[in-house]
Amino acid sequence: MAVPLRISLAPLLGALTTGAALAEDLFLAPSTLPEVLTATRLQQAPAAVPGSVSVLDSALIRASGARSLPELLRLVPGMLVVPQNGNSTTVNYHGSSANQARRLQVLVDGRSVYRAGFAQVDWNDIPVAIEDIERIEVFRGPNTVSYGANALMAVINILTRAPRDSHGTRLKATQGERGISDWYASHGHGWQGGDLRLSLSGQQDDGFDHKADGSDFRDGQRLSRLNLRVSQELDASQSLDWQLALKEGSNQIDNHYQPVFPIAAQPWEQDGDSDVRARDYAGSLRWNLDLDPSHSLYVQGNLQQWERLRQWRACEGQLAFSPELGQLWALSPQYVEQLGQNLQTGNFMPPAGTSEQVALATRVLQQAFATLNPSQGTLAHSCGLINEDVRESRFDLEIQDTLSLSDNLRLVSGLRYQHDRADSDVYLDGRRSRDTWSLFSQFEWHIDSHWLLQGGAMLEDDNATSPSLSPRLALNYLITPAHGLRVVYSEAVRSPDMFENHADWQYPVRDLHPAALGQSQARYFASAHGPGNLEQERMRSRELGYNGRFADLGLSLDLKLFYDEIDNLISEPLKVYDFMPSNDNRLHLKGAEGELDWRLGLQDRLRLGYAYIEFDATHRIDRRLTPRHSGSAGWLRDWGHDWSSSLFYYGADSLNQYRFERVDLRLAKRLRLGSGQLELAGVLQQRLDDEPLGWPNNNYDERRVFWISAGLEL
Repeated sequence: MAVPLRISLAPLLGALTTGAALAEDLFLAPSTLPEVLTATRLQQAPAAVPGSVSVLDSALIRASGARSLPELLRLVPGMLVVPQNGNSTTVNYHGSSANQARRLQVLVDGRSVYRAGFAQVDWNDIPVAIEDIERIEVFRGPNTVSYGANALMAVINILTRAPRDSHGTRLKATQGERGISDWYASHGHGWQGGDLRLSLSGQQDDGFDHKADGSDFRDGQRLSRLNLRVSQELDASQSLDWQLALKEGSNQIDNHYQPVFPIAAQPWEQDGDSDVRARDYAGSLRWNLDLDPSHSLYVQGNLQQWERLRQWRACEGQLAFSPELGQLWALSPQYVEQLGQNLQTGNFMPPAGTSEQVALATRVLQQAFATLNPSQGTLAHSCGLINEDVRESRFDLEIQDTLSLSDNLRLVSGLRYQHDRADSDVYLDGRRSRDTWSLFSQFEWHIDSHWLLQGGAMLEDDNATSPSLSPRLALNYLITPAHGLRVVYSEAVRSPDMFENHADWQYPVRDLHPAALGQSQARYFASAHGPGNLEQERMRSRELGYNGRFADLGLSLDLKLFYDEIDNLISEPLKVYDFMPSNDNRLHLKGAEGELDWRLGLQDRLRLGYAYIEFDATHRIDRRLTPRHSGSAGWLRDWGHDWSSSLFYYGADSLNQYRFERVDLRLAKRLRLGSGQLELAGVLQQRLDDEPLGWPNNNYDERRVFWISAGLEL
């Protein structure tokens, strides 16, 4: 990968310094430069952006052959994609927790899909089809100043195709190994002043094949989606854009519960699975108003609901439902562990402890003895139903005003209100909610033809943490409109989610049969409670960078050096047996990233991305989750006669301590059918390593997978 890069440096530097190329770029009309929106909420040329932005356009998305959003993000430097299992994936920028996407803000057409109740982004369940995506902009760095808390490390903005660009009918079917079976259908229609796009899609696969012990891994997924987007011009200055998105599906999950207490052979078998039924609903309405060519505003409202429904049956020793054991656990989980070890060895004496602990332990031991089967040395057991249903909802309303005060000065300001609610009997013992108010403003000042100063801040206040102010200041030196150097300082925050801070984690069990200690409904003894006083994680980021576009060469290049400090970090794993979240951790990151997109004539396109990261982390989990080297390389080729191919390489020296290398090959042929066309494509993925994918249980029987697709456009 280094060889073509060295070859390209000479013409690249020559084009930047020669008078002819410089003159051409100096007089290049700004309107001919590509623009990005995600960085500051203002449309800007990449060289003027106060940070690094990766853009995955529709051609690159199609050529990748990706079936899911996380697979697309492997093309972004520094972005780490770690599957939890076959139907759940974590995406993180620069590492940190591999269990949740706690520190990313993810938007779909301006609507956040970050679940504030449990700090999650359910990538496999986002109700948007790959085929509906026009482009993805990834701001690689903190951007709380634009998008609020949780945009701590990066912002991923998924932009779908506008209805006016979606007229006609599109059909696609995909079949392949590992149970791959996807479909997509959409229709776009226009009328006087309005356009509509309706799409239906589905996805299915079997997930990973086997666990670390060789047993089958039950982690497949099945989902279906509906998306409706309508745009309507009200008059020359006003328009409405509204959307409706629905998703329904199921994610397989093994019931891996193992009894804590030794119990006899079970006349009632516990459920072999505990699948999650996932249902998402989202709606949005946006009113756009152009007051004059230099002044515009919009008002956008969003409604969303996430449902993760899971009920399963398990069997446990009746002692696990003892109220006294629950009280003892609340006093000291370590004491309960010692008591359990005594029981395992047949010791019915209470461990040494406080008078209250010994008194409760004595009562528990009496209950254990009363349910003991002396001949087998096991305890009487009961089987019951556990309801882990989780429902979350959000309403948010945002007003944004964009004003050009002069030819050299632009200002964007806004106000946002967001109400989040989460319902869970297991994790929250009912319902919790959060109200957040945000006020933001940013400016862009062209001091002269070369110097560009940008700054802004967001003030946020919610009813769970103290108010926070997130500023950013950036200075860009535009060598030409297409080439810029930048220096950026920014601060960002992440608010602890409801679960981290206010967990009331306990397992009510109903329909116990036989009754446990005289109870048909009871609570499992283990529980956990959030501290309630967690503070926001805080990040300070410094960046030096360069962005350039060489029109004659068809080459775009972005380079950056960074140093990020995250303090008050909440790194502890959240487990009912070890629930101790705190702000006692920190993570410092420094390194370099580069991205190159080179269109070599009309037939070839080369894309390279690389990240080098050095880190200093106080928590063991953060220390093991950041690879030092990661990157991707892609070659897209149009062979003529409607044949095309793409070849991608993805690699990381460590994804959760496992090496990852893969090559993807896509070959496609387009056939003309009257006024329409049919595309036939095949995708082959070949793993070059012999490691599990991210976690020990994520294994395939074969290191390669193949699927084919047929797409019809009319």
